[in-house]
Amino acid sequence: MKFKNILLFLGLFIVISMVFKGCAGNPDIDAMLTGNSLGVATVNKEYKQDDLVSVKLRNNTEEKITITNDCPAEPLEVFRYINGEWQQLTVSPKITCDTKNDFIVEPKQDLTIKYTSWNHALFNEIGRYKIMVKATINGEAKEIESNEFTVSGKSTWGYIWGTFFYQPIYNLLIYFVSIIPGYNLGFAIIMLTLFLRLLLFIPQQRAMESQKKLQEIQPRIKKLQEQYKNNQQKLAQETFALYKEYKVNPFGSCLPLLIQLPILIALFYVIQNGLNPDNVYLLYQPLRMFDLSVIDTNFLGILNLTRIDAFALPLIVGGLQFVQMKLSMKKPEPKKELQKEGEKKGAGAEMEMAQKMMIYILPAMIALFTASTPSGVGLYWGVSTIFGIGQQLYVNKKKKRKKNEPEVKVITK
Repeated sequence: MKFKNILLFLGLFIVISMVFKGCAGNPDIDAMLTGNSLGVATVNKEYKQDDLVSVKLRNNTEEKITITNDCPAEPLEVFRYINGEWQQLTVSPKITCDTKNDFIVEPKQDLTIKYTSWNHALFNEIGRYKIMVKATINGEAKEIESNEFTVSGKSTWGYIWGTFFYQPIYNLLIYFVSIIPGYNLGFAIIMLTLFLRLLLFIPQQRAMESQKKLQEIQPRIKKLQEQYKNNQQKLAQETFALYKEYKVNPFGSCLPLLIQLPILIALFYVIQNGLNPDNVYLLYQPLRMFDLSVIDTNFLGILNLTRIDAFALPLIVGGLQFVQMKLSMKKPEPKKELQKEGEKKGAGAEMEMAQKMMIYILPAMIALFTASTPSGVGLYWGVSTIFGIGQQLYVNKKKKRKKNEPEVKVITK
């Protein structure tokens, strides 16, 4: 049950991530890019508010085309249709331009430019927009306009996601950053992780205890399955009666995972894009004056939390997950007991094999997941797992103590 829940958890994260990134392109984009010596077209014809606007350039000539980079000003000129005329929009956000290079489109090649640091400042209003490129092509100065595109209001899901998930996590993280000396993102992530784990402590505790009870009654569930194998309705009734007797919620372990899913996704996007000064509008009023550019993304001098670490961190996180899995698993039954009543090659052996697979496969999956996300997400997962290990040790010790307690009999006269 727990293994399937975690697989579902990761699967949902991947699916939602793909949806957020926008897998579907515009089928007309090639037609729009081939009309001039330099084709200019937005990746989509319509954007929702806060969707990232991207422009694709295609060099249809035999020579490279150079476009001046005016950082910190927007990459290409942006126009919005206001009061019956096209008016140019300009912004100059507080960003570093140390690696400022001109945009170069090689012959017969495409180049995509994203308005990451200018997006909200330029495209926050609903309306019609277009983009213009100024470039010298074959010795001639040209101005080439893109297609018109529209910015429309947020979708219902986008509003719910931003208001109730992304924005609170974002503000909580920035708040922790603002109170830490040196404004270190790593220590802020640790504080955020501990805060969220403490917030979820009671439901997580109940889920772990429910999981332990579920493991303990597995032999009785197996007997019921054998006894009522030809009567599924009776099997369901007896199984739920057994759950009620032992006060076990078979779905108890799902809730903490479902709660953590949006938190993990929100943290992924916060670390990936949230430190962008263009996102200051997402901060609550008390934090609006905080300068996002002062945040230190280097943790302990060895880990850049906004970049992917494909080796050390995934191994550490996978190892921690292995330890937690080991602690949460029921100890295998003695071989003599498994061989009773013809179970030598039956349920006992199958359960033991499934348990071994979970212990090794799940940590490997978590390690691969960590290796594909910014290191800040891996740090969150690692600290959360350490907290979970401590909580699991407490549950195991509590169960062991109760198991070893002598039964007290009350003698009445």
